[in-house]
Amino acid sequence: MSVSYNFKDYLNFGKCVFITNGLLTLGVTVDIGPRVIFCALEGHENIMFADEERRFKLDAGEYGMWYNYGGHRLWCSPEIVPETYAPDSSPVEFKAEGNVFTFTAPETPFGKVFSLVFEMSEDKAEVGVISRIKNVSDKPSLFAPWSLTCLDRGSAAILPMCTRKSGFLPNRVVSFWEYSDVYDPRFKMTNEYARIRQDSFLPTPFKAAFNNENGWEAVVLKNQVFIKKITEYQFIRYPDYSCNVEVFTNDAFLECEVLGEYKEYQPGETAEISEVWRIAEAPGGYEPDLGTLRKLAE
Repeated sequence: MSVSYNFKDYLNFGKCVFITNGLLTLGVTVDIGPRVIFCALEGHENIMFADEERRFKLDAGEYGMWYNYGGHRLWCSPEIVPETYAPDSSPVEFKAEGNVFTFTAPETPFGKVFSLVFEMSEDKAEVGVISRIKNVSDKPSLFAPWSLTCLDRGSAAILPMCTRKSGFLPNRVVSFWEYSDVYDPRFKMTNEYARIRQDSFLPTPFKAAFNNENGWEAVVLKNQVFIKKITEYQFIRYPDYSCNVEVFTNDAFLECEVLGEYKEYQPGETAEISEVWRIAEAPGGYEPDLGTLRKLAE
């Protein structure tokens, strides 16, 4: 199958680029963002959350209003105001080269350029995703790249726990935020996996982070399984007590997040996160067991 793309307006997000290989379709905004505002297997529903009501926003003071918009985005960690919430509501530069598509936002007021690169497979429901933040200022900048995929209602995230043999040393790190209740019914953790569900009837947010050394995480929704294959865990400095994956949820969406190295990036240096997204059908709409998910991620 060949990869193709076209421009069209989508909901109230303006002009978007829709990329497809006949098995998987992505829709990426170019009037704002960028955001991956649409992602679905052929003939299936969009799995991305789309904030048409602009419900989720934050006033970044002199820099203006930041809007979540939904979908997949790129941020800087740690989460601080105003830099993390610098508005990204301007048009995006788009470039297509074969089956590789690059979306680059204008330079932020904090001397950074954010870009998303997608390499669409020609014969699989799979796409490579590279998230880049370049320090274009004249000073070193301390941060970590932060890739966030905002998925729609009804999502259930499954993250395999680390089972590395470590003798007398610890092998698992779990971080909770001050608003996270460990007895939250949306959260379950066993020796093999952690599961976090989105529930529209529970408005209180919940977030947890983990050291994921298995190289994948999964989200099940709308009869589809969304697999994120991530770069192997390295013994470097990550944010949030050295966690490289995080999950946040509230009454509207679930975010599946990946973090890169937290360090001082020199002028001209680029921070990068590499992922592979793989989408498969969830038979009967049921949540697959851990073994099935592991095979899908191989």
